[in-house]
This record gives sequence, C-alpha cells and structure tokens, in this order.
Amino acid sequence: MFQRADQAEYRLCLFANAAAHRRLVRWSCIIASRLGDGPLWYAFMLLLPVFLGWRGVAISAQMLASGAAAFVIYRLLKDRLVRERPYIGQRGIECLTAPLDRYSFPSGHTLHAVLFTIILLAHLPALTAALLPLVFLIALSRVVLGLHYPTDVIAGAAIGLLLAIVSIRVAAALPVFAG
Repeated sequence: MFQRADQAEYRLCLFANAAAHRRLVRWSCIIASRLGDGPLWYAFMLLLPVFLGWRGVAISAQMLASGAAAFVIYRLLKDRLVRERPYIGQRGIECLTAPLDRYSFPSGHTLHAVLFTIILLAHLPALTAALLPLVFLIALSRVVLGLHYPTDVIAGAAIGLLLAIVSIRVAAALPVFAG
C-alpha cells in the first residue's frame, strides 16, 4: 500500500515539475516561492501598524509570535524526519530554485503561508481575494519547483491551519483584540 502511495506521489511530482518547462509557470512559481521565503509576510508585519495603528501592531505581534512557534515546530519535525527533497531522491525531477535546506518534510513555506493568511483573514477578510490564490500558488510552487512532495505541502498546510486556529483563539482572549 505504501509503495503504491509513494509511486502515485512520485508521478504527481513528475507531472508538476514538467509544468515548469513553460517559462510563465516556472517564473510564477519562482516568484511565489521567493515571496513565501518571508518578504511578503514581513512586509505585512511592518505595514499593518502604519495603516491600522495599534490594531495593526497587535495583528503583527500575533503573526510574529505565531510564526516563531511555527518555526520551532517546523525545525523540530524537519530535523528529525529528514525526508530528502524529491529532486535528490527521484529520477527526472529537477530542482528549479535553490532550496533553503536539504530536507522536505514538512513544507515550511506552505506552513507559514497558511498560518499567516488565516490570521490576516481573521482580522482583514477584505484581503481574501488577494491572499487565497497567493497561498495556493506558494504551496503549488514548492512541488512544481521540485522541492517538495505533495504530502510535504499537505502536512505544512495542516500544521499551519492548526496553529492559526490556536493563535486566533488565544488572541480572542486578549483584551487588545476585544473590540
């Protein structure tokens, strides 16, 4: 059963990675992936206080604290599970952008993109139309670029979702978000 699942995942990786032979797909994924490295989220954290005052400071602090917790969980998992990236262990999959490290499970880009997007949408639902396609593209880009298996991305998204739910519940109990 696991062997069949591995083969299906490998075929998905090959299919996604082959799409990157189209210049528009490749560059869209590289840009999305680089935004997911952090610049987009850091820009939000810096600009929210400028545009929303103290409410923006509180949202940025929530993102920062949640992101730090996510990073610790992500590093613990990645350092212990040591799953090689698809381009390392699978024939026919090209690495199309420089990885941040050697291992793939879970996808930290997807984890943080889901986490930060859900937090932002909890406070600023008007950003939904802009952020949902972007978070999807960040997650997809990780497979297309040969850096992650689909299960890495799914696990990253699930962890990001769980952490976002915890973060939103904790924030709701704080006086700064009450009103």
